[in-house]
Amino acid sequence: MQPGCTANESGEMGMAEHIPPKPSSCDCFVALPPATASQAVIFGKNSDRPSDEVQEVVYFPAAAYPNGTKVQCTYIEVDQAEKTHAVILSRPAWLWGAEMGANEHGVCIGNEGVWTKEPVGEEEALLGMDLVRLGLERGRSAHEAVQVITTLLERYGQGGSCKEEPTPFIYHNTFLLADRTEAWVLETAGRYWAAEKIREGARNISNQLSIGTDIAAEHMKLRHHAQSQGWWSGDGEFNFAEIFSLTHQPVRMDAAKARYCAGRELLQQHAGHITVETIMGILRDKASGICVDSEGFCTTGSMVSILPQDPALPCIHFFTATPDPSRSVFKPFVFVANVTPVPQVRSPSFGAEDPVKKVPRFQSRVDRRHELYREHQAAVKLMQTGQERGQKLQQTMQDLEMQGLEAVKEMLAGGITLDPEELADLFFDCIDTEIKFYK
Repeated sequence: MQPGCTANESGEMGMAEHIPPKPSSCDCFVALPPATASQAVIFGKNSDRPSDEVQEVVYFPAAAYPNGTKVQCTYIEVDQAEKTHAVILSRPAWLWGAEMGANEHGVCIGNEGVWTKEPVGEEEALLGMDLVRLGLERGRSAHEAVQVITTLLERYGQGGSCKEEPTPFIYHNTFLLADRTEAWVLETAGRYWAAEKIREGARNISNQLSIGTDIAAEHMKLRHHAQSQGWWSGDGEFNFAEIFSLTHQPVRMDAAKARYCAGRELLQQHAGHITVETIMGILRDKASGICVDSEGFCTTGSMVSILPQDPALPCIHFFTATPDPSRSVFKPFVFVANVTPVPQVRSPSFGAEDPVKKVPRFQSRVDRRHELYREHQAAVKLMQTGQERGQKLQQTMQDLEMQGLEAVKEMLAGGITLDPEELADLFFDCIDTEIKFYK
C-alpha cells in the first residue's frame, strides 16, 4: 500500500478517518499500458498556486550554446548545456522555470512541493520549477531527465521563495517524469533524493513522500545520511517515505493525504480504460479536492499529454493556460518546426524593473495577466451568474475542446494527416478561437 492511504474492512482504498483542511498544492498523474485504453502513456498535472498568480504557456525552440555559457535561472546562474531541446512550458509568469511541461522527445515533467525532516533554507538556489525546465531542456528520456535533475540538485541545491510575496514560502520537491515507454517518481529532501521506476499501471503524487522500498536509484550517501541523523538504524528495509517524512506533518501535507488517496482511487476505477479524457476528468474533480477552488489557492493551470508508444505517432500536449480546468478549455500542442508564437498566453515582460529581479525581492506587484487570462476571467464571471448566455458560453467551450480531442483521435488513428504548417499553427489557432468566443 502506498503511503498516506488507509484500507477499509473490504480492502478498498479510502480517505483518512478525519476530514482534512482544504488542500493547497498540486497533483500529478501518469498511466501506462495496461492501465491505458491504448498503447500510449498518459500524463497529467494540476498546478495549484496562489489564486491571484498568472500562469503562462511558453515555447522555446532547441538551441546551441558556446562552451562556458551560463544560464540565469530564477535566482541563480548555472552552467548552460551545449544544446537544449525544444520545450513547451506552463509556468507562473514571474519565474524562469516551470510547473509542468514537455519537450520535443516526448518527455513530460511536473513537480510538487514537499516538506521533510531535512530542513528548508531561505538561501536562494534552484527552485524545483527551475529543475523541471532544466530536466526538459536537457533530457532525451524520462530517465535521462532524472539524471539531469539529480546532478544539478546535488551541485547547486534547492531553495528560495516559491511565491511572489515578501514573506518566504519555501519547500523541497517531488517530481513525476514520463516518456513514451516509462515513468519515474523522483523525491527529494534537500540535496538527497530517491527515485522509483514505473514500468506499467498508474501512479500519482500529491505533496507527500510516496517512495517506499522500491528504489531504483538514490543519492550515494542517502542511507548514510539517514543513519547519521538517527532516522534509520541501518537494519532491515530502507523505506524512504517512512524515514524522511516529518513525524508531525504540516496542515497542507495532512490535507494532501486525502487528495493522494482520492487520485489513486480514481485511477484504479478506470484501470485498463484510461484515456486523455479520463485524466482531464480527474483534474476537473472538485469533490476530491484535486481541482482546487479555495480562497487562497486554486488550480491556476492544467496539462494533459498523450505519449504514443509508436514513435511514428506524434506526442500531443494539452494546456489550459487559464485557471480552474472545470471552466477551461484544454488546447492541443504538437512539436514541429517553426511553431507559431502565441503572444495571447504570454505575460508582459518588465525587464530589470520586475519585482522578482530587484533585491529585496517582491516589494511590489505588477499586472502579469495575458490576453487569454483577461478574457477568460470575464467569461468565468458570466458563467457564474448562471444566466443563459453564460450557460451557452460554457457549452461552446466544451464543444471547442471536444473538436480538438476528436481531431487528435483521428490523427493518432491515421484518419487524417495534418501538414507541418497546420500543426505549427494548431495551438495558436485554438487560443485565437477561444478568445473570439469570449469576445
